[in-house]
Amino acid sequence: MNANGFRDALYTIIFEANTPSGKAFDVALFATIGVSVTAIMLESVPSIAAHQGASQWFKAIELITTLLFTIEYVLRLWCSPKPGPYARSFYGVIDLVSTLPFYLAVLFPTTGTLAVIRALRLLRIFRVLKLSRFLVEGNLLWQSLLRSSRKIGVFLFTVVLLCVIMGTIMYTVEGPDNGFSSIPLSIYWAIVTLTTVGYGDIAPGTVLGQFLASAIMIMGYAIIAVPTGIVTVDLATTTNRKESKLKTCENCGNSCSKDANYCPQCGTEFPLND
Repeated sequence: MNANGFRDALYTIIFEANTPSGKAFDVALFATIGVSVTAIMLESVPSIAAHQGASQWFKAIELITTLLFTIEYVLRLWCSPKPGPYARSFYGVIDLVSTLPFYLAVLFPTTGTLAVIRALRLLRIFRVLKLSRFLVEGNLLWQSLLRSSRKIGVFLFTVVLLCVIMGTIMYTVEGPDNGFSSIPLSIYWAIVTLTTVGYGDIAPGTVLGQFLASAIMIMGYAIIAVPTGIVTVDLATTTNRKESKLKTCENCGNSCSKDANYCPQCGTEFPLND
């Protein structure tokens, strides 16, 4: 088999989930991801990590799985029709980022646990289970968030100003005697109260302070609904737009025309029944 033939065969195994070899590759990939993520989580449990030899096992699993993911990423770039666009795509970035924590841990040991981010690679299960239509809906939601970003940005800026003002007022009303020892700490209290989290580590002690706190709590319920309403309105108007007639590439997540046979970004061929 020549180089081009081997490259095409490798592309079929790695990128196409409709073939027996492609399905077997994806199942093996998911199993490897599951083992890697489980090992990372178990390593953080003191009672398990304290066992003799457990640490060595976890490090061995992490080393082997990271090497496998690195080789897989290089092969994906090599056999992809358009390596550059694939590397910049959603799945391409996830594939790269999932291998970086292991290498960064050499310089920054505490970053090793960030390898759990490779669990995001399990999103590829959508293409294995023929759930690509959910990827289309996911893209519509993401595009609605992008279109609403300016409105949400203005809203968040207003909320920040409100928290600064409310925090400063509470610092003036309550003072250090009731736990509001500084304006930044009072702003922290305002954020916790406005978002209805309510840790309870700081609480007003005066009648006026309790009245202001009650007003902020009630205001929080109205504020939480605003960004939800902004995105919902955009989603409602999107259903009749051109985006609703798009299909999504299962390999890179790019939105393509319904009539396209190949993804214009990564070059992946769409199944005939799409």
